[in-house]
Amino acid sequence: MAPSLDNGVVSKVSTHSVDATVEKLKGILQSKGITLFAFVDHSGEAEKAGLKMPPTKLLIFGNPKGGTPLMIASPTIAIDLPLKILIAEDENGKVRVSYNAPVYLAGRHRLPKELVPNISVVETLAAAAAE
Repeated sequence: MAPSLDNGVVSKVSTHSVDATVEKLKGILQSKGITLFAFVDHSGEAEKAGLKMPPTKLLIFGNPKGGTPLMIASPTIAIDLPLKILIAEDENGKVRVSYNAPVYLAGRHRLPKELVPNISVVETLAAAAAE
């Protein structure tokens, strides 16, 4: 799916539950030597606060070898790094894997073309987790 023109977010439908998609993505990250810096269970935290929302989880990950050259070239990209993938169940019960489109981030931060592959890995990771 193409990024939305207004916010640069790409979403793919997962064939798994939120938890299964999260576990699959964690396994992929580990197998590729990509560091999982943080895991945010938005729906779990909402439940602790007495609120209810569909399963919604965010994984924040990266690799300093890929991210550091980006931040040197365009320091503002540090706002959008490390990379993130949101895995959430929508109002129809479909699980979506969402991320910031690399082309959107490249334009937003005026990244040199030769560095865009450093963030393009998010597309491959999201697609693999959704399969």
